[in-house]
Amino acid sequence: MNKIFFLTAALFLSSHINAQKITGFIIEEKKDKNEVEILFNNKLLTAYCYYDSSRKPVLFPVNTVDGITVTRSYPFKNVPGERTDHPHHTGIWFNYESVNGLDFWNNSTAIEVAKRDHYGTIVHQKIINKKINDKTASLTAAANWIRPDSKVLLNELTTFNFSVSKNDFVIDRITTLTATDTTVIFKDVKDGMLAIRVARELELPSKEKSSYVDDKGNITNVPPSGADVTGMYYGSTGLKGDSVWSSKGNWVMLTGKKDGKEITIGITDHQLNVGYPTYWHARGYGLFAANPLGRKVFSNGKEELNFSLQPGKSVTFRYRIIIHSGNFLTTEEMNKWFTDFGKVK
Repeated sequence: MNKIFFLTAALFLSSHINAQKITGFIIEEKKDKNEVEILFNNKLLTAYCYYDSSRKPVLFPVNTVDGITVTRSYPFKNVPGERTDHPHHTGIWFNYESVNGLDFWNNSTAIEVAKRDHYGTIVHQKIINKKINDKTASLTAAANWIRPDSKVLLNELTTFNFSVSKNDFVIDRITTLTATDTTVIFKDVKDGMLAIRVARELELPSKEKSSYVDDKGNITNVPPSGADVTGMYYGSTGLKGDSVWSSKGNWVMLTGKKDGKEITIGITDHQLNVGYPTYWHARGYGLFAANPLGRKVFSNGKEELNFSLQPGKSVTFRYRIIIHSGNFLTTEEMNKWFTDFGKVK
């Protein structure tokens, strides 16, 4: 009897301890996979990934609190019916199209070897800090923006602050870039800077074929969408749909349905960012980006900003991403998220 009693008690205690361990946030570093997983109640919310193939650190995948993946899986995974364009659109990322003449935005393994000297790479260096609480977690990582000859142009220090509140998974990204011993010029261009590529269901519906041509002459053909494609952009200034592209504003949200749930992805700017309020590079095929440094193409030539950093000088960019499942977020709720984020310095 005593043996049975103690065995039962031990099993109960072990089960109770394990249950306690999976409550709230967990950060699991998996160096063999070049990943740091962010879990909540033992479910994966996202992972900080620094794969060689991505040419930059990314958050991938990105899931709602109830487990619905909102990011496109390609090129890391092949999902039937998903687009296979723009292999450099991976999860949530942060980079820029023209840094001292090098293209960090379009870099991927799809670039021909003979052309790779025109592209820059962001290389993860190390995890600086990890903190967890019940409803919050933070991860700080260091990376280098490097030229093809391995010279470092910028040192990057990024802190991700993660939080969960009911059906909201919130990511605050605070990134500081510091020029090394060379003046760094961010030329005024279209593609940048904080971006997410969303799942097929969250794209904007389109009955027409479309083609997109980047500045390298690469053409992306986009076929008509089906009934399962349900996305819609809303801007803080009242604009909607394709009109959000090239607009300025405090925030933009993308709503749509996936796996039977209403989902909202919101991104907010911050008053302390360079170029505030940012221009929005929001495409119907699922690219959703805030570009604070590109002005000329979005303003039809009325504005231009060629931002530069002198050696040793730093600049900080702050963004909040809200991943919400349930009833679509409202304008009032997004305004509240923006105002609350403004308190973060």
